[in-house]
Amino acid sequence: MSRATSTDTQSSAPHDADSHALIRVHGARVNNLKDVSIEIPKRRLTVFTGVSGSGKSSLVFDTIAAESQRLINETYSTFVQGFMPTMARPEVDVLDGLTTAISVDQQRMGGDPRSTVGTATDANAMLRILFSRLGKPHIGPPSAYSFNTASVRASGAITVERGAKTKAQKATYERTGGMCNRCEGRGAVSDIDLTQLYDDSKSIAEGAFTIPGWKSDSFWTVRVYAESGFIDPDKPIREFTKKEMQDFLHREPTKVKVEGVNLTYEGLIPKIQKSFLSKDKEAMQPHIRAFVERAVTFTTCPECDGTRLSEGARSSKIERKSIADLCAMEIRDLAEWIRGLDEPSVAPLLTALRHTLDSFVEIGLGYLSLDRAAGTLSGGEAQRVKMIRHLGSSLTDVTYVFDEPTSGLHPHDIQRMNNLLLRLRNKGNTVLVVEHKPEVIAIADHVVDLGPGAGTAGGSVCFEGTVEGLRSSDTITGRHLDDRAAVKETVRKPTGALEIRGATRNNLRDVDVDVPLGVLTVVTGVAGSGKSSLLHGSVPADAGVVSVDQSPIRGSRRSNPATYTGLLDPIRKAFAKANGVKPALFSANSEGACPTCNGAGVIYTDLAMMAGVSTTCEDCEGKRFDASVLEYRLGGRDISEVLAMSVTEAEEFFGSGEAHTPAAHRILDRLADVGLGYLTIGQPLTTLSGGERQRLKLATHMAERGGVYVLDEPTTGLHLADVAHLLGLLDRLVDSGKSVIVIEHHQAVMAHADWIIDLGPGAGHDGGTVVFEGTPADLVAARSTLTGEHLAAYVGS
Repeated sequence: MSRATSTDTQSSAPHDADSHALIRVHGARVNNLKDVSIEIPKRRLTVFTGVSGSGKSSLVFDTIAAESQRLINETYSTFVQGFMPTMARPEVDVLDGLTTAISVDQQRMGGDPRSTVGTATDANAMLRILFSRLGKPHIGPPSAYSFNTASVRASGAITVERGAKTKAQKATYERTGGMCNRCEGRGAVSDIDLTQLYDDSKSIAEGAFTIPGWKSDSFWTVRVYAESGFIDPDKPIREFTKKEMQDFLHREPTKVKVEGVNLTYEGLIPKIQKSFLSKDKEAMQPHIRAFVERAVTFTTCPECDGTRLSEGARSSKIERKSIADLCAMEIRDLAEWIRGLDEPSVAPLLTALRHTLDSFVEIGLGYLSLDRAAGTLSGGEAQRVKMIRHLGSSLTDVTYVFDEPTSGLHPHDIQRMNNLLLRLRNKGNTVLVVEHKPEVIAIADHVVDLGPGAGTAGGSVCFEGTVEGLRSSDTITGRHLDDRAAVKETVRKPTGALEIRGATRNNLRDVDVDVPLGVLTVVTGVAGSGKSSLLHGSVPADAGVVSVDQSPIRGSRRSNPATYTGLLDPIRKAFAKANGVKPALFSANSEGACPTCNGAGVIYTDLAMMAGVSTTCEDCEGKRFDASVLEYRLGGRDISEVLAMSVTEAEEFFGSGEAHTPAAHRILDRLADVGLGYLTIGQPLTTLSGGERQRLKLATHMAERGGVYVLDEPTTGLHLADVAHLLGLLDRLVDSGKSVIVIEHHQAVMAHADWIIDLGPGAGHDGGTVVFEGTPADLVAARSTLTGEHLAAYVGS
């Protein structure tokens, strides 16, 4: 038997398949991109840089990754596509050479209270199977250990039809779930303070309700209570009979007729739960959010002690450990416990579980526990949790897309992340990373720098090439790539101290610390060392703290900076006063909306399993307002023209002249202060980048009254050049008499601080203690902590 041989000519000739080594993008116009054309090498690590809002995410996520996903979806049958999200083709002339794209972004994981680290990564599912096979006593299938599955029992008669015969027979159905009946798998129970809902010395007719928006008698909900017939609207609430109180607070939904209109009456407590507690707090207006925080308290469920599980699920154990005990352990400790199990009957399951848990440790998340609520993870932690399923994957020739994977990482941990990115690349994958950190830019094979500015001033490719080429280029990124801040020589003197005593939240070990006031204080330490637990969970409630955390801004395409910051209210009132009409006319979500598109500016056509089509409304030409509203003017501009202004233009417009409006000017001044002068005030929130949203949130909180500001990683999403702008803003806040406390890993912010509190030395149970307090100069001189070593290297000491 002979083997076929190839000639030297055949073996040396390049194969046609090897010519597809580039991803080609030509004429990209998504969001602010200006006909961008680039060629990205495959099987290489490409880093996209540029100031916040320059178009990085628009190019990488909204163009390349989105088109790859759309093309993959089209390979499925139309029936399957009907169940998948529909995606329109990005605005781009040519997209060639795409491979399957896996996007790992910074979107927070679901805020559902039943979503945990374990459920999000399938680790819980494997543990449930393990207990259903080895747990003693045996209580049932895997669902018996799931806090998302309720126990169900049913019995009754069923009719079976076979041919011409009909037979009735009894049937029973039973499913054992692991959900705690008291808290329904949430781990916490809510307690509503009734004194915050109404004044019981008054009657409904006298305006007893103290719920925001429930004051007016014309409000239908109030009229339903007053005219339902279940309670006496003229009797003070404290004088209600037992039955009236039951109907008032707890009655099930019941149809009633008010002035000939069919409405639904419902007890006050379930009404509040549906109206307020089922909504995302961050999406609420500030006064509504304040009401919810005041009226509702959440306490650990007394029945399951916060484990979310039923008594049966907690009673079943393997080597004296229940599934609740394992989920509460730090993942690195759980990995060791699983490694100690020797059960040949479940060997494949143990292997898979060990791999998942080891991936947590490898990616720097070994300090988490599986029962940690997914909604409490920071953006960086959430992104790394999403990465876990891709570590060790056998897939090659895949395009991995990351959005600032080092977000929330201490400089000590960035090298570990770099190694993971390089490992993905070395397996033959294309790795695209949106990033600002010089440490990540330094390992890139190829760099694409977008800019030169943000918003309408960006959207162009300023540089393409190697890191060395970027360093010698004259772009903003190139000029700032080697920036190194010097440690502050003279520091401010504190005017007082914020005392924290005996802090034990999460991993904190009875921490006592005095946070100086009247200065810029930076709290730092490796991820998981206890920084957020110290400031967000241990600061006294009466300290007058304005907290700006990392929770995301949510909003539909109808939301924009003007609506989110409250800027639209003084603008509408100014228009109404100048023209002698109602303010509601100048809202595209109210009376002034174009009747054809309902104020959306576009007509959306749903095409079922195919991508829907949005066309500009022909009647209002995308302006969103009724034609009659656009006849009213302020300072020579109509409302649509004002909403099309940038923050800088609007600041000048409302600063003087006929349109002078101090309330609007103050808000615009704050937006300009945080570096958002280029942003259009009517731009949909859905088009803003992560850095822009963070600064928009900061500008909103700056209006709150309070002497102490706590900022959680304000440099997230900020370009190197923007960090200097942020430091100037922090200085202005301190110089105006405020105390600013910043949770931060960025060395430039540490070097600029007046005082540093370093937590550690490690993460999880290896952290939770204060390892250094003092000035940045003292920290660099001592080099006694990981932070000190990295800060010393950064400033060149």
